[in-house]
Amino acid sequence: MPKTSVGKAVHYALSQQKYLQAFLLDSRLEISNNRAERSIKPFVIGRKNWLFANTPKGAKASAIIYSVIETAKETGLRPYDYLSHLFRTAPNIDCKNDSEAVDSLLP
Repeated sequence: MPKTSVGKAVHYALSQQKYLQAFLLDSRLEISNNRAERSIKPFVIGRKNWLFANTPKGAKASAIIYSVIETAKETGLRPYDYLSHLFRTAPNIDCKNDSEAVDSLLP
């Protein structure tokens, strides 16, 4: 019966089949997005503070720095040490002509 709870669950599972198959074929994929949600939780809680970003450029800068910090955390780096390294090294790199140096900055 399609209108029962089981029927709805079966219909949902069938409609998500390609995503479930991708999960089964690639062991690196996680079945849950809980880790991603936990990593953005501090920013969601403090969203009223972001009203003071003042400009779109300020908001974009905040988003970039938060992304860098969360990426450092996810790759096992200490954010303070990683940011210190970036701030010391990045100004001395010619980003347009030295892609290997830019790649070396990635976590």
